[in-house]
Amino acid sequence: MAEEKLPAAALSTILDEADYTPAEGLTEDQVSEIRAAGNGNDHRVRAGRSVGEIIRANVFTRINAMLGVLLIIVLSTGSIINAAFGLLIIANSGIGIIQEIRAKRMLDKLSIVGQAKPMVRRQKESGSQDFEIPATELVQGDLIVLSAGEQILVDGEVISAQALDVNESLLTGENDPVHKEPGDVVLSGSFVVAGSGVYQATKVGTEAYAAKLATEASQFTLTNSQLMTGINKILRVITWLLVPTGIATIYTQLFQTGKPWNEAVLSMAAALVPMVPEGLVLMASIAFFVGVIRLGQKQCLVQELPAIEGLARVDVVCTDKTGTLTNNSMELKEVTPLGEAAEDETLAQAAQQALAAMAIYDDHPNDSMKAIAEWATSGHDDAYAGEQDWEQTAVVPFSSDKKWSAMGFGKHGEWMLGAPDVLAAPDSSAAATADEVGSTGLRVLLLARSDTPVDELAHTPAEEFVEAGTVTPVALVVLQQSVRPDAADTLEYFHGEGVDVKVVSGDNATSVGAVASELTMVGADAPLDARKLPKLSEDAFAQRSRRQESTVSTAAAEFADDVENHTVFGRVTPEQKRFMVGALQHNGHTVAMTGDGVNDVLALKRADIGVAMGSGSSAARSVAQIVLLDNRFATLPSVVGEGRRVIGNIERVANLFLTKTVYSVLLALLVVFAQVPFPFQPIHVTITGWFTIGIPAFLLSLAPNTARAKDHFVQRVLRLAVPSGVIISAVSFVTYMVLRHVYGEGGASISDTLQTQISTATLATLIVTATWVLCVVARPLRWWKILLVVLSAAMYPVIFLWPFTAKVFFLDATNGVLMEWGLLAGLCGAVLVEILWWVTGAVKGEQHFVWARTRERFEVEQQDAKMAEAARKRSAS
Repeated sequence: MAEEKLPAAALSTILDEADYTPAEGLTEDQVSEIRAAGNGNDHRVRAGRSVGEIIRANVFTRINAMLGVLLIIVLSTGSIINAAFGLLIIANSGIGIIQEIRAKRMLDKLSIVGQAKPMVRRQKESGSQDFEIPATELVQGDLIVLSAGEQILVDGEVISAQALDVNESLLTGENDPVHKEPGDVVLSGSFVVAGSGVYQATKVGTEAYAAKLATEASQFTLTNSQLMTGINKILRVITWLLVPTGIATIYTQLFQTGKPWNEAVLSMAAALVPMVPEGLVLMASIAFFVGVIRLGQKQCLVQELPAIEGLARVDVVCTDKTGTLTNNSMELKEVTPLGEAAEDETLAQAAQQALAAMAIYDDHPNDSMKAIAEWATSGHDDAYAGEQDWEQTAVVPFSSDKKWSAMGFGKHGEWMLGAPDVLAAPDSSAAATADEVGSTGLRVLLLARSDTPVDELAHTPAEEFVEAGTVTPVALVVLQQSVRPDAADTLEYFHGEGVDVKVVSGDNATSVGAVASELTMVGADAPLDARKLPKLSEDAFAQRSRRQESTVSTAAAEFADDVENHTVFGRVTPEQKRFMVGALQHNGHTVAMTGDGVNDVLALKRADIGVAMGSGSSAARSVAQIVLLDNRFATLPSVVGEGRRVIGNIERVANLFLTKTVYSVLLALLVVFAQVPFPFQPIHVTITGWFTIGIPAFLLSLAPNTARAKDHFVQRVLRLAVPSGVIISAVSFVTYMVLRHVYGEGGASISDTLQTQISTATLATLIVTATWVLCVVARPLRWWKILLVVLSAAMYPVIFLWPFTAKVFFLDATNGVLMEWGLLAGLCGAVLVEILWWVTGAVKGEQHFVWARTRERFEVEQQDAKMAEAARKRSAS
């Protein structure tokens, strides 16, 4: 019997009896008692379905139901060999179950590595301590320490706060940060954008708001997949076709041809079995799950399965500078006094002490502050020692919106640290010096003094107090970052694949441009300061419309044009990042956003594909569909490549399966209209699928494929499958009818031997034409694809001519004349399929390639032409 939750009153009793004080946290005994009473945060988010659910989902499918009914019907005739297609039920279910369980295990392992670990405050033997624990080990009453970028994992009440601002947009849709004071309620699913604090957990487990949110965010599922939606539409249509076609076929075979009941049933099954695209869903699932496993081996956690599909369509990647193009770690290169401090040694020393104090007193430092703290505590004893008598009296934490932080130190004054182009007047010498230093790619911060208490400036626009002259620049703090060694190769990959990369950074635009220039990015010589972009309302691109200029304002249209025509952006606010993603989507792009900080959360949520770094903030990881656990931007090409491989190959094999469905439906209908015996038995269509579809489709579904996927999956597949199916059914039916008329004396009285020989010749026609469809689908050809087609085709002469297989499969290829007619008709069908392929490409304006090397040369030429055109435009401007 499940244990009931501990009532609030009983919880208070436990805490009171233990002389509990909020500032110290729970003891281990309290934690054990509370958890035993059922008030632990035991809600676990599963990465997908349980093993039992996986088995049920793969066994009880629409495909298996169709084949199962036909299997029972065929077995009722006593013909075991014709029931061989029933093995597909076992194969489909078994392979699907194995692959999904493998993917699940991989995801479960990676989910443990990537899960958020809150900082909890508890009492130990040595006193109160703060330490990280898995979220599932939290209990009601725990004290949880918050800092910028942390996701709030359980509901609670704020105990203490230091300029604590929380973004609740994931819950309410409102993007403005909410200031929190002691006593205020914080809800799980929100995240900290600035400041720090401590709150006590009041609702945990399934009672917390985050339980539902985390389940939705981390569910490993096929929902919202354009690909699977398209496949399911096709299956629904096929289901409806099976019933009337089956009824018409069995009526014809029973009452029109005079066949015995068992032969009529076998003819009906032979007509219906190939209509079922039995391997289509299986191959799609295998491609997805193998993609997940391959990405998992590269330390890439896929939190939503449709993300793999979305990656195949990405044509723009937005990325930050720090942590992606450059390493996260920084080094303080120098502190350069400005103005009066350049001549006053006492003021210059005070500036260093103030800088050291700000770093030492920062309980939750960012990368810049960590570098300053390391500088202050190693090799700069004067600055560190001088900081000792500086007592902090006020603090304004850093936020991406303000781009500055500040601390008050009583008699030592009010100090601010932030972006030079925010804290210094645009025409000042400090701003000019900072811009000059930043142009070399270094990160520059401005240390300044304020005449006004800094906590009074917390909610004042920087322009106002800068213009009022209350801020005096004192020194430039120059930080150095190294460019990641693999960044250039990553950018070159995206460039070669036709994917635009846009650098969206909160740093100075000139500095960002310098880093981009070092990486030889196109457009790096023209970085754009995002403060010059048109001002937008919050819902400017809320409709997520694509190519619908009438739905946005003039300012929004100008904003979208600026984002489209520039590559490097600096001084971008979190809100602008979100707008930029929306603008690119409005312009018809599929956008991937990479980020690791709290300032990236809104854009990650808005992007088609959000990619977070494993070491980034828990808030960023929680909203991203993909998490790079190795924190390497260079992993992203593999992720995009895997997405393209999956979707491109599914579209490729779908052509094979649906071609079979089309020619099977048409052939059955033609036989009904002609009122003749169906030419094949179930075993004939089974062996046809082995080497023209089944095995080749499996291998093609796992092959490399770098082509960017396109929308309208169903239309694109039917464009080849329908006419190919028409050709195969037409040439097969014509061959069958001609042979019956010429060699069977109009079909009046055909012996069983001659009927078998005519069926064998007709089957040869079908196989030759279907094999050429395989050859077309496999293009552009490489050596292994040619070998695949040749080996597939070579298996059929063995099956047809080996007496043992010929007897088992009811074949008779001994009539050379009939076989010559059948093969000749098959070659005519192959020619028609080839003509169809070229005509379709010409009508749709698509460039078709027979050989892979030809396509590769063409793509290189196209890319060189684009680069030349881009250079010409830059030169002209």
